[in-house]
Amino acid sequence: MAKKNIHPQWHTESKVYCDGKHIMTVGSTKPELYVDIWSGNHPFFTGSQKIIDTEGRVERFMRKYKIKEDTINK
Repeated sequence: MAKKNIHPQWHTESKVYCDGKHIMTVGSTKPELYVDIWSGNHPFFTGSQKIIDTEGRVERFMRKYKIKEDTINK
């Protein structure tokens, strides 16, 4: 059985704001939530994310630690 008066108050209609605009309503222990990023403006979810990789990560790792590729392919 849960102890009384130790749990925070649960708000079933908590409003979430991003850049001053009401975005959604969720359940939370706070009546209002302010976020900087959410799925509606995050580049990954909006499709505007650009992957800039001028050099491959594996090649950069190999060069950084001076590992020769023929030692790996044994």
